[in-house]
Amino acid sequence: MKQKREDIRNIAIIAHVDHGKTTLVDELLKQSGTFRANQAVAERVMDSNDIERERGITILSKNTAVYYKNTKINIIDTPGHADFGGEVERVLKMVNGVVLVVDAYEGAMPQTKFVLRKALELDLHVIVCINKIDKAEGRPEEVIDEILELFMDLDASDEQLDCPFIFASAKAGFAIKDLNDKQENMFPLFETILDYIPAPEGDPDADVQVLISTIDYNEYVGRIGVGKVDNGTIKVNQEAIVVNHHEPDKLKKVKISKLYEFDGLNKVEVQSASIGSIVAISGIADIHIGDTICSVDKPVPIPFQKISEPTIAMQFIVNDSPLAGREGKFVTSRHLRDRLFKELNTDVSLRVEESANADSYKVSGRGELHLSVLIENMRREGYEFAVSKAEVLYHTNEHGKKLEPIEIAYIDVPEEYSGTIIDKLSQRKGELRAMGAANGGYTRLEFLIPSRGLIGYRGEFMTDTKGNGVLNTVFDSYGSYRGDIQYRKQGSLIAYEAGESITYGLYSAQERGTLFIGPGEKVYAGMVIGQNGKAEDIELNVCKTKKLTNTRSSSADEALRLTTPKVLSLEEALDFIDTDELLEITPKSLRIRKKYLDPTMRRRATRNN
Repeated sequence: MKQKREDIRNIAIIAHVDHGKTTLVDELLKQSGTFRANQAVAERVMDSNDIERERGITILSKNTAVYYKNTKINIIDTPGHADFGGEVERVLKMVNGVVLVVDAYEGAMPQTKFVLRKALELDLHVIVCINKIDKAEGRPEEVIDEILELFMDLDASDEQLDCPFIFASAKAGFAIKDLNDKQENMFPLFETILDYIPAPEGDPDADVQVLISTIDYNEYVGRIGVGKVDNGTIKVNQEAIVVNHHEPDKLKKVKISKLYEFDGLNKVEVQSASIGSIVAISGIADIHIGDTICSVDKPVPIPFQKISEPTIAMQFIVNDSPLAGREGKFVTSRHLRDRLFKELNTDVSLRVEESANADSYKVSGRGELHLSVLIENMRREGYEFAVSKAEVLYHTNEHGKKLEPIEIAYIDVPEEYSGTIIDKLSQRKGELRAMGAANGGYTRLEFLIPSRGLIGYRGEFMTDTKGNGVLNTVFDSYGSYRGDIQYRKQGSLIAYEAGESITYGLYSAQERGTLFIGPGEKVYAGMVIGQNGKAEDIELNVCKTKKLTNTRSSSADEALRLTTPKVLSLEEALDFIDTDELLEITPKSLRIRKKYLDPTMRRRATRNN
């Protein structure tokens, strides 16, 4: 018989990127007494990965647990970026309710809609937490209306519409139920979670069922499955069977060797866990997301929503440039293959396919950010490789018609730049769907645009809006092919020979466009050293020295002045490369190069296209 487990609540914190989810979790941890009074705690303690800390974004969903009034509250901090939407979709299967965090100034943003839709589809209870209300420009009353409109747009039921609103400042450490209440602590949010989020239900006497919703990975114990106990009690040393709703043939006998529950930021070993508990299980070698661990007598899988498919792909290639192997620790095809397949242990939205060429792998993901985070992680670990320009993944419908991924782009820009943005996105096959006023003299534009049209656009967008624009995108659907797009108007400046760049050679090259390198850098024939001001590619010799003569003149010997080179970041370099170029990535350098280093081969390839 089904019972409620009143001493547990399972919630996920969902929000648009940068609305303060992770800071809110920090405060809940602090105010529930998770840390000792004298313990030094890093800010955004949940963002454990270096890249997460540097960029201020959450990439992987993380589990934690706090105690309030003898009730254990399991909290899952989820990513806000659309590229990591695969993380959000599956962790919601573990919870009975969500806290939707919304910035009191920015209000409902594209990703707010994306994550809220997922929560409403699963019929979860929603608490709306309007955060950052201590901001001078905050407008909480207006944001309440925006959120209620959003609920209506998403066809929420009357019960879902009747959700509680909490006002908070995660940074200042308080939450209040009414804007006029005294600002003291986070307890009003804890109280609302206990009152409004339903306790998990299940049959403690039934056969065990645990749906695996997240995979953790540890060098020592391998894969760790994280999921909620839906029915029964799971025990250490128990015999079990792994089944999967989408793979009817899967039937694998296993033994539960270790079982953990979450307590604060730690995993604590337990001997058994009952309904409603979120557990981590180690010792099952190839456990996957969507697997159900069942008792041997009754192997019944729990239905599970399939994870959204990737929309873009890149080739990851063994580096074969003349400078290959000088800066990286891991450079061979085997190293590259092992590392990419290891990533599949934890990242469910990623696909890795081997190609006919043993030195190249097709890696598909949910967006440019998704793949650039993987590239940056590998680079820091000492890998050296090359990647091609991101390309979208096409589908064909039953009539053989080509379909491509279409996204909705929401853009907030100062009014004076809106004309430029509309013009640029129209050239990239974008279709303006709505235009209106946003906060602070900004214009809000809404475009329907092919994913191809956004590849390589973010850098240009930042330049066009002088850094003041905000661009958010959400995958919409697969639509009919919108026609060819020209990515880049300018050509590349290409090094003509191998050697070291010299001031004299660079001085004459800089008249042709923008340089990416300074003097004293190693170059090779076919390497891209800058951007041409015109459309075609030009080969230049930047290693040439001045011919010595025995006449001297004071003007000729004056120092040659070089303009500061434009050093590209990883994202900018990925945006810049064209379809006939590769980005060479090493722990120390990023070099853009032509796929064919030999000029004759290059011309032949261009003719054949």
